[in-house]
Amino acid sequence: MEHMIPAWMLIPFIAQLLCIAILPLTRLNEWWESNLNKLFISLVLGLPVGVWLFLNGMFSDLEHQMIYDYVPFILLLMALFTVTGGICIKGDLKPTPITNTIIIAIGWLLASFVGTTGAAMLLIRLLLQTVGRRKYKVHTVMFFIAIAANCGGLLTPLGDPPLFLLFQKGAPFEWFMSLLPEWGITGGLLLGIYFIMDTYYYSKEKQDSPLYTPSQTKITVTGLINIVWLAGIILSTMFVNSKYIPRIGEPDAPFYLKLLREWIFVLIIALSMLTTKRTVRQDNKFSWKPILEVTCVFLGIFATMTPALMFLKQHPLPIHEPWQFVYTTGALSAFLDNAPTAMVFHTTAGTLDVSLAALEKGYAIAGISEQILKAICMGAVFFGSLTYIGNGPNFMVKSIAEESGVRMPSFFGYMFRFSLIILLPVYILVQVICI
Repeated sequence: MEHMIPAWMLIPFIAQLLCIAILPLTRLNEWWESNLNKLFISLVLGLPVGVWLFLNGMFSDLEHQMIYDYVPFILLLMALFTVTGGICIKGDLKPTPITNTIIIAIGWLLASFVGTTGAAMLLIRLLLQTVGRRKYKVHTVMFFIAIAANCGGLLTPLGDPPLFLLFQKGAPFEWFMSLLPEWGITGGLLLGIYFIMDTYYYSKEKQDSPLYTPSQTKITVTGLINIVWLAGIILSTMFVNSKYIPRIGEPDAPFYLKLLREWIFVLIIALSMLTTKRTVRQDNKFSWKPILEVTCVFLGIFATMTPALMFLKQHPLPIHEPWQFVYTTGALSAFLDNAPTAMVFHTTAGTLDVSLAALEKGYAIAGISEQILKAICMGAVFFGSLTYIGNGPNFMVKSIAEESGVRMPSFFGYMFRFSLIILLPVYILVQVICI
């Protein structure tokens, strides 16, 4: 019999989130900047959770979470980070609103096919190089996080981890293209708002002093061998899974086979490092710090959120309508990892009368009502942009921007200056129109 999770076991997870949100605002900011100290906090909060689960016979839940959720999550991000960090896109572009909007739009278009992490890591350095001489550039990075690192990844299971898990649950690969209206309206609105805002800031800068005029506008790309490795990541994600290799999903499958895709990612990381000229990564200002920061922070998040997810399964939220799934999935995706959150709500949706009726009539998708499945996808993918921790690439983009000299807002500053006043109203409008 499964033990009940007490509410006080949510405290370590809440403490982890508060450390991420509050420590950068205090005198401990410099101490928090060290990735070793982030790892220390994650271990201090995560280890007691592991001990408690072990003593209460639930350690297998944490083991599964860390080995089969955290490790694949980090290795996929690391593989995309390493490979895209070996592709240097340079261009002496004038930082006009049109130029900046086009770069962000390309990231939005690519995200569903190379993943939000792939699109973000591929273009963030070009964008930072382009706006480097601009006075106002923080808004550009924040919109890039929302559009390229989150909202763009809605059209295929490759776009975002929760969509891949729903694909594993039985949603056809091509079904995700039915989310084209939600994807198009959201991206179109955000790109339009960004263009208007950047035009305003650009006009203010032109009044202060003439903006930089480029010597040439030709785009150059080096490190093209990494396109092969990027294709390897995409193909591994698509085909190295239990759908195509059933043995991987069997309970008695050996450990090395269950993580076969992740071993391939490790090999791709090594090949990318060996086959990319050092000068390419130097030109890209490549550093391991951003991905190490994500590794340390999300170690604590995954460990401490295990009881939180178990608590949520034991105490399902009283939701029934598709619009309710948008906001509940979205709210938790903003603070929990959106992949397990999507799975929790997929399980919840499977118990509803509307999903049971859909199954009986033969028109269910992945075992649940199609409208509810759309709602879960929207909430998990879109709302991941509401905080820095809502999606893996958010933290990496923030870290890379700060390494480039952009002073990004704090955890709460990002929410109050951007996500709650710009993103959330757009998402509410899209929900009203589409669901």
